[in-house]
Amino acid sequence: MVGSTERSRWGWLGVAGGVILGLVFLVAAIPKALDPLAFAEQIRFEGLDFALPAGFLAWLVIVAEVCLGVALVVGLRRRWVLIPTGLLVGFFVFLTARAYLRWTSGDLDGASACGCFGNLVERSPAEALWQDLLLLVPPFLLATFVGRSHLASGNRWRIFLVAAATLAVAILAWASPRLPLDDVATRLGVGKRIDSLCAGADRPGAERVCLDILVPELLEGRHLVTLGDLESADIEQSVDALNRMTQESPETTVWLLADASDERVRAFFWEWGPRFEVREVPLPLLRPLYRSLPRSFAVDDGTVTRTWAGLPDLVAANGQP
Repeated sequence: MVGSTERSRWGWLGVAGGVILGLVFLVAAIPKALDPLAFAEQIRFEGLDFALPAGFLAWLVIVAEVCLGVALVVGLRRRWVLIPTGLLVGFFVFLTARAYLRWTSGDLDGASACGCFGNLVERSPAEALWQDLLLLVPPFLLATFVGRSHLASGNRWRIFLVAAATLAVAILAWASPRLPLDDVATRLGVGKRIDSLCAGADRPGAERVCLDILVPELLEGRHLVTLGDLESADIEQSVDALNRMTQESPETTVWLLADASDERVRAFFWEWGPRFEVREVPLPLLRPLYRSLPRSFAVDDGTVTRTWAGLPDLVAANGQP
């Protein structure tokens, strides 16, 4: 009787551990479901696509996170939930620990970290490791070893919720690249200030870089900015369109921002003769601003006033019907 009373007294810790871990999984999964292509890029960067295509593996991890997260939140702490949960926790901790070791040895950019929380969350490798250790490991141990119950009733509705949520997010992750979700799936949206778009590691000697430092001209006046790839197969069409915009709207400065070296930018000028401005922006700063390239936005005095998936619409940017 004493043992039973003691277990019931501390059982809430196991329940809390399961709920916390489930919520962490869900918070991590939703941003990735909105931009699975960025997560697939992270998988390729980590070299994890040796057995399955990166896109499918990204979708599979997102679905697994949601399935296990909802199961833990509703109290399904069975072996078929806890065993894959432990594997997923170990996998994430392994990734962040490996990134941290590579970072401390100088083999990894300080602005890079595991994309376990998607592009909306910026974490240095050190932050990613310690946050994962704190948010994943203790709740998992509590959910697994403290106050586990095997209730025979009430499981049907829990399983139904898990299945429904998993199916919904599986469809979202499959369809989201074709949905107009750029403003909610990236750090760039209407109302954002240029000086708030930053990237950089929290490391002694490291410099935090913001878009207003690289392109200070955006803080004043009207601008049309396109994020692009100088090596894109359709770069000729982009150059023609941006040149036309420069000619038709002389009061608006047209920009192309790309992750390219100074040498590549100079070669681009000689090859295409652009009439618009071209500026290099490093990938850690550029990548969280788009889901696919090109992506464009209008800026008035340092504030984003409009965004486009693709090249900008000059008529809409000028406020004409």
